[in-house]
Amino acid sequence: MVAPILNSTTTEIIYPDCDGNPMSDNTKQFRWIVTIKENLELLYAENPDVFVAGDLLWYPVEGNNTIRQAPDIMVASGRPKGDRGSYQQWKEAGVPPQVVFEILSPGNRLAEMQRKLSFYDRYGVTEYYIYDPDRTDFAGWMRTDGRLESIEEPQSWVSPQLGIRFSLEPDTLQIYRPDGQPFLSFVELDLLRQAAEQRANTAEQRANTAEQRAAILAAKLQELGIDPTNL
Repeated sequence: MVAPILNSTTTEIIYPDCDGNPMSDNTKQFRWIVTIKENLELLYAENPDVFVAGDLLWYPVEGNNTIRQAPDIMVASGRPKGDRGSYQQWKEAGVPPQVVFEILSPGNRLAEMQRKLSFYDRYGVTEYYIYDPDRTDFAGWMRTDGRLESIEEPQSWVSPQLGIRFSLEPDTLQIYRPDGQPFLSFVELDLLRQAAEQRANTAEQRANTAEQRAAILAAKLQELGIDPTNL
């Protein structure tokens, strides 16, 4: 008797790299996303095991590509740097992003933000921060006893995970590195770099000028029969 041949087909699940939604709704939101993301990249530039991303789809559950979220900024400690099409948690040693930021735009709705909070709460985010640059409104949540709980005084809060400090000022949110230096925009950082290079060039020119004057003086002394090394 010949056993029947069973045809088994396995459908590969695709985890798209894009959800079709724009990264930001306006220039202000985009500027804040880039500023926070790039400053966090700088903060952990020498740590190969901290992954920072902006607008990257996070899939927490293997086998289900409908459970996903794209935080404006996310930080995953214990995960290597490198390019990814999406953050598939089962391929990241099961490690969820610990810190997530959302920058609000006028198009955000309360129900949408509540769904995001529920998602981050359910799938293991440790710290969650929201900033509304139009209203200068800042809020945060920290995982306590297994749940994300609202931070009572976020206006002067220091992130336990990142060590950065938030200061809500009358017209903006200021974020400070652990060394006390403020987060700066790309333009501000480049202007500082240029100023530092100019100072270094000026110092080098002054040193070269001093060496040239010393050489001229030594030559004149030698012409007079004076050994400058004996002075």
